[in-house]
Amino acid sequence: MEIITKRLILRKPKISDWINFVGGLNDIEVSKNLVVHPYPYTKKDAVEDINFVIGEWKKKDKFCYSFVIELKSEKKVIGEIVIYQIENESEKATLGYWVNRNYWRKGYNLEASISILDLAFNKLKLKKIEDSTWVENSASNNMLKRLGFKFEGMLKKSLASKATGKIHDVNYYGLFKNQWRMARPKIIKEVNKKTKK
Repeated sequence: MEIITKRLILRKPKISDWINFVGGLNDIEVSKNLVVHPYPYTKKDAVEDINFVIGEWKKKDKFCYSFVIELKSEKKVIGEIVIYQIENESEKATLGYWVNRNYWRKGYNLEASISILDLAFNKLKLKKIEDSTWVENSASNNMLKRLGFKFEGMLKKSLASKATGKIHDVNYYGLFKNQWRMARPKIIKEVNKKTKK
């Protein structure tokens, strides 16, 4: 499966992508905001992560749909976006992502998220997407709100970052299909403005 947007290619990872995984995740400013990725992040970590995802893509009943974010203009993987913890009975899943710090604030995550949320709601027929982020991670909190996610609550000392060992207060968000339908046109306009620059 491959999804093509104006600036990006969202595709299944390959083992050769390990170098760009290390380039993005071996940065404490990125990994400190994630639950499962260690710091330092090595080639061994990247190969293990990619092999896990390749295995998931081969399964009929998938736990996750994980795509690398490849920047067309540089033919380079700059991040990853994933729908995971898929629960078919409750028709929901969780959104996850990371982007190499050199490519922050350029709208790439928003652009990728449009396609992934469309996939989740239209192809996978899910009814709700959830996400969570550290209370202090203002960029991620703001992005989720821009995508139409609604704040559902905060849990104190709820999750730890593997990279830092710090246990964080966590904001939890949810997005229903009808909310996405309402938010989507505004996000499309926002991304279109960024891609014209």
